[in-house]
Amino acid sequence: MIITRTPFRISLAGGGTDFKNFYKNKDGKVLSFSIDKYIYVMAKRQLGIVDHKYKISWSRVEFCNKIKEIQHPIVRETLKYFKIDYPIEISTYADVPSNTGLGSSSAFAVGLVNAICSLQNKKLSKNEIAKIASKIEVDTLKRPMGRQDHYACCFGGINKITFKKSKILVKPLFKDKKFLKVIKNNFLLFYTDIRRDSSKILKEQFHINNNQEKTLCKMRDQVDQLINLVKNNKNTSEIGNILNTGWSLKKSISSKISNSKIEKYYKIAKKNGSTGGKLLGAGGGGFLLIYAPDNKKQKILKSLRGLFRLEFNLDFEGTQITHHNKSIKK
Repeated sequence: MIITRTPFRISLAGGGTDFKNFYKNKDGKVLSFSIDKYIYVMAKRQLGIVDHKYKISWSRVEFCNKIKEIQHPIVRETLKYFKIDYPIEISTYADVPSNTGLGSSSAFAVGLVNAICSLQNKKLSKNEIAKIASKIEVDTLKRPMGRQDHYACCFGGINKITFKKSKILVKPLFKDKKFLKVIKNNFLLFYTDIRRDSSKILKEQFHINNNQEKTLCKMRDQVDQLINLVKNNKNTSEIGNILNTGWSLKKSISSKISNSKIEKYYKIAKKNGSTGGKLLGAGGGGFLLIYAPDNKKQKILKSLRGLFRLEFNLDFEGTQITHHNKSIKK
């Protein structure tokens, strides 16, 4: 039996430039970090004495004898990819609900690929695991999404991820204690109590027009703005201003990215001292990230006390095998 642990992620800048429709013409860039909130995937090879060949436990429980009968798309296509023809049970558990903007489906894909590889005694690098997971979700399942989450969740830590036409590059960043302190003390994460289907929102961004491309270029350039800001030890409150600009740019792409409820929370945070923030993920709901200057933090927390605050630390390990029992042999 294999159990993997894969972190969720927070994307700061560059989202949308990880779409192939963008980076096939221009380089894309994303800045993100992984947090200590996880999805756990269990994969267990069963003995030959089973009622059903495949048992999949997620929001429902599936019992199937053929891979094509499996309803969970990521599980079905991953088992196809690895040609799993033996009885197997797969279960998943998560610290945070799905469809909330923290990259849950990609984290699951990464964790499952990692688990199946280990179950088959295949040693793959994190880059290879992320590449397979993104191939399954983006290329095979044709989901209208980018590839940043697979790499962020797989590698862990703080990363600048560059998307080129022929390759994807992951550069670990910020071992600087000052920036780590900013992430821990000045980023506040609130759940808006809205869950949404990101694919419906992302469809509008899948076919990029000229105006959207110009906007995405500006969002991409914010990656280096944030990196230079921290490297040059400038006023970290400027981070909030950059996020605020990015949030405005993102909303200009689609009317579905925000709504009156989200705008209400964002305005309350800014009124009480926040210099900026953004909604995580595709938009429409999920988690709201707020930058809070030290002298305004308590005031902002009090003003948004009606929302659930998710406290977090950084995760630097990425996807990991937490349990590997080899009692059943091939």
